[in-house]
Amino acid sequence: MTETDQDQASRSPFGLGWTVHGDGREVRPGEVVRPGERLSWPRTIGLGAQHVVAMFGATFLVPLITGLPPATTLFFSGVGTMLFLVITAGRVPSYLGSSFAFIAPLAAASQSHDMPTALGGVVMAGVALALVGVVVQLAGDRWLRAIMPPTVTGAIVALIGLNLAPSAKTNFVVSPVTGLVTVAVILLVTVATRTLFSRIAILVGVAAGYVTAVLRDEVDFTKVQAADWVGLPTFTAPHLDIAVAGLFVPVVLVLVAENVGHVRSVASMTGEDLDPVTGRALIADGLATTLAGAGGGSGTTTYAENIGVMAATRVYSTAAYWVAAVVALLLSFSPKFGEAIATVPPGVLGGAGVVLYGMIGLLGAKIWVEARVDFGNPINLMTAAVALIIGIADFTWTLGDLQFAGIALGTVAALVGFHLMRGVNLVTRAVPDPLVPADPAR
Repeated sequence: MTETDQDQASRSPFGLGWTVHGDGREVRPGEVVRPGERLSWPRTIGLGAQHVVAMFGATFLVPLITGLPPATTLFFSGVGTMLFLVITAGRVPSYLGSSFAFIAPLAAASQSHDMPTALGGVVMAGVALALVGVVVQLAGDRWLRAIMPPTVTGAIVALIGLNLAPSAKTNFVVSPVTGLVTVAVILLVTVATRTLFSRIAILVGVAAGYVTAVLRDEVDFTKVQAADWVGLPTFTAPHLDIAVAGLFVPVVLVLVAENVGHVRSVASMTGEDLDPVTGRALIADGLATTLAGAGGGSGTTTYAENIGVMAATRVYSTAAYWVAAVVALLLSFSPKFGEAIATVPPGVLGGAGVVLYGMIGLLGAKIWVEARVDFGNPINLMTAAVALIIGIADFTWTLGDLQFAGIALGTVAALVGFHLMRGVNLVTRAVPDPLVPADPAR
């Protein structure tokens, strides 16, 4: 089913005009509520609340791990979602939450410099992503797929997740019991049910770990008690320093892959042609990330958790995402709420990190599997092997005032290594071209 010209014409330029789907109460078998439609407002508000719950645990883990204020991150998450919906004219339902890809560069930049400089890196990444979006909008994304084939993209995503393994261990060993409870509950809830409950397994696991930490007297509520109920989030101005640029460049590649993947997933589930707005989605996320970095929040990305909610409910209405964005924004204006989130202890973060960082690493493998990357081809094999070891071992290269850490070096190794080997092979013909599908008859 595709959106009719009349449906598109009935919308406002910002995608705020929704038609009521059917009777507004239910979604019939075989149907979906498209982005330009909505159910009754009570049901839409309920769905928006579900999206807030779905993004909650993952969105807050990034500021908790990196030291950014949770309320500030939530503020820019809500604002970024609104910006995304406006720029894509309401055609792409998405919630912009904290991107895990920023954890490693934020931690490294804040340790080697300071948090304002780390935020400057977020700003640079956002601007770069927006520029990529402009080029994609004008020229299409074929050039992007040529530069970043699945072999390279999978390696970059994998090394970013696996590079964070030491961070998970550092937090976990602070309180192994709490960390173990967190991991165990996440694993059990994941397979306990097929409902929304299983889709927020990380949030449930964090909650269980938190209760365990409270019972073990590992949580200090002093700041929560002293905080006001209503107030502005804490904003921090960034400091731009080219020295940390190398840490954040790989993140741009991950955000491109996540955004393009999100748009294509929504298109396949709704039957709509969203290729014309792929560039807009990248521009929107780039601007949202830039805005977040400029004010003290974490960089943003589209959320797989919310895609899960849409797939389960078959409701792709952007009206529900406006509700989610407004709820997130309202919650960010409660300092007490922000301080309560900040009390999550290291043991819980370590337990959640064990699961999340491993998942990020395996998402890279998932890209390889879905694209049927042939690791019998030495070009693919060497590209992934070298990049992963550099990223996991966190190799560091200092060049003057610039320092390139494992993620940056691993990304360069994947990109340069793949294209250099392939270029030489086009001359020597020593092995099959990895970008040419194998002949099944051979």
